Amino acid sequence: MILLITLLLGSILVPLGTQVDQRRISETESRLEQIKEALIGFALANSYLPCPAKSATDGTEDRTGTACTSGNRAGFLPWVTLGVTPSDSWDNLYRYSVSANYTNSDPLNLFTLISTRDITIRTRDLSGSLVNLSNANEIPAVVVSFGKNGYGATGPGGIARFSPTGWAGDEHTNATGSTTFIWRTSTENTGAAGGEFDDVVAWIPPAILFSRMVAAGRLP
Repeated sequence: MILLITLLLGSILVPLGTQVDQRRISETESRLEQIKEALIGFALANSYLPCPAKSATDGTEDRTGTACTSGNRAGFLPWVTLGVTPSDSWDNLYRYSVSANYTNSDPLNLFTLISTRDITIRTRDLSGSLVNLSNANEIPAVVVSFGKNGYGATGPGGIARFSPTGWAGDEHTNATGSTTFIWRTSTENTGAAGGEFDDVVAWIPPAILFSRMVAAGRLP
């Protein structure tokens, strides 16, 4: 009984806004896990990964022939192709980048265990310096939610969200780059190294992708 009362008091004492934020973060993290599974499932079914979506209003992958149209490898998540929710808990579309060699759908040029990847996940150490969280050029694909502040995000219908004048830092890297992405602890401190940060970043480790595909007989 005492434990129950303590838990109830704890939930009351946590500000409502904080509870909502935590719930949205948890929901977005859960959706990103589903997206990772959908991407791996797509690779298991097709032996390649999908291209980004055609646009903010068309969630089918933008493919011409056996490759991404015009070499496009970063953009919106192709939610229709994957059969997943297009937006995070703040109603912003997910950003998606994929190593180009992994999108080739030519049966003679499908990716293998040694195909070149070019995405690197970075973080900041205790001194604020950027360091690699993954090995350099290791990751096949990454998906980004732009978090509560929505800087760099696009909403339904292709409406761009507000971004501050002179916006820079780690969130800007996640919104504009295609091969380097930052994951780190959330902070509202604009003076922190890399600026304030609330992005939620998920990626597919190659070992997991490869083990699933080997087990399914898709590799080597």
